[in-house]
Amino acid sequence: MDNLAKDINLANTPLKINAESQEKRVSCVDKTAESDAPFIIKEGAAEMVNGLNILEALSASGLRSIRYAKEVPGLNSIVANDISEAAVTSIRANIAHNDVNHLVTASHSDAVLVMYQHRRYQDRFHAVDLDPYGCPSHFLDAAVQCVSDGGILLVTCTDMAVLCGNTPETCYSKYGSISLKNKACHEMALRILLQCIESHANRYSRYIVPLLSVSADFYIRVFVKIYTSAAICKESISKLSYVYQCVGCETMTLQPLGLCNKIGPKPSQTKFVLPHGPPVDALCQHCGHKHRIGGPIWSGPLHDTDFVVRLSTHIHTSTFGTLRRMEGVLAVISEELNDVPLYYTMDRLCSIVRCQTMSILSVRSAVLNAGYRVSYSHANRMSIKTDAPMYVLWDIVRYWESQNPIKMERRQNVSEAILSKKQTIKVDMTVREDANPESRQLKLVRFQENPLRYWGPGTRSTTCVQENKEEKRIANQGKKKKKRKPDLSPDKQETFKISKQDDKDM
Repeated sequence: MDNLAKDINLANTPLKINAESQEKRVSCVDKTAESDAPFIIKEGAAEMVNGLNILEALSASGLRSIRYAKEVPGLNSIVANDISEAAVTSIRANIAHNDVNHLVTASHSDAVLVMYQHRRYQDRFHAVDLDPYGCPSHFLDAAVQCVSDGGILLVTCTDMAVLCGNTPETCYSKYGSISLKNKACHEMALRILLQCIESHANRYSRYIVPLLSVSADFYIRVFVKIYTSAAICKESISKLSYVYQCVGCETMTLQPLGLCNKIGPKPSQTKFVLPHGPPVDALCQHCGHKHRIGGPIWSGPLHDTDFVVRLSTHIHTSTFGTLRRMEGVLAVISEELNDVPLYYTMDRLCSIVRCQTMSILSVRSAVLNAGYRVSYSHANRMSIKTDAPMYVLWDIVRYWESQNPIKMERRQNVSEAILSKKQTIKVDMTVREDANPESRQLKLVRFQENPLRYWGPGTRSTTCVQENKEEKRIANQGKKKKKRKPDLSPDKQETFKISKQDDKDM
């Protein structure tokens, strides 16, 4: 995990445990916790006298636990665990070097075993941090049980190829959800992970409330609070959806697994019904192609907007190396439409109809002038997240193409089907002032370029016969394609021709 995630991690921690949930357990928690400042634990408390207990289940060098100890107030204990004996030796050395023996304890054990040993109510952690290499799913069953009620679970995933649709069968086996290839794949990855955590939590009458979900660089990171309520767990059916994606124009349509209908003022007066489906015809109404089905994904909010606003203020109370980038990312997240799942990108929509890409401000203005809401997504600089129906976006594209026509020979099956349809709304692309969000006007660092070539998580730590891992990466380039294609070198081409001639003679 890079410096951005580490700094967000540290900035989050003082704000994570909501003061209200703490007051239910210990009446002496200071009510100033509801303000921007981190909550304060008064002297004389019985249960929370020494603060919060944190588990870093996959600690490696223990540096994150040490940063917790040095930078986060109000802590009681931190367990820095790792299964590697060499890693635990390094953790102990780092603890001693940084003089945090009174807070940080090194643990040499299986992460899953440590979490299962803390399932009892009185033994649970207030915060559990999971940052594995690749997929975290085999840790989640234990993790959702060892977090206290109202506590926090922090989860990182680095297997983005799986989550972004390269191998949907692998994604289903690991996360219980089918990933799809599209421009919104990074937000879909976040929603697949949240659905996976929710699924594990529901088995124990627990549910999640996302505080912050971030897609950055080569990984995703989610911060969720966990509560216990069998009644509220039933509402999970309305927070999950299947995704129908057209194979031609990539239009996405969501179908919730269930619906919650309120039949009275009390929370218990809720009726759960199954929706009718599918929500799409056999062929796409925009281009006439068939659909693929993905999911289920989390279709509820990705963030707690109030929490993000508080966090944006809190990051200025400390010195972080990635402060400017944190400001930009949190600003974009606070501007996102939190009730609109997924997004499109205008460069991709224009590419589908093979026309020139229009400016992002023109598109946003056209959507606003049509009476709908629009925002960016922090996951893509060209994103259009809107509650407008898809036909509105295609009308905007059709209008743009009419002003900047393409040659007829460039039109193909999908583009011809879309562009040949009539306009259903009057498109007004007059640029509006509110189409330019505040984060863009202030020129914040919203989307950072990769700092180095081949930026990414690298390869798993293994024996390497090459001089360096870069040589191994180059040697493995196109390995799968080479397996699929026959070797047609000059010598083998002649053999191939002879074998084909023999087949004809037979």
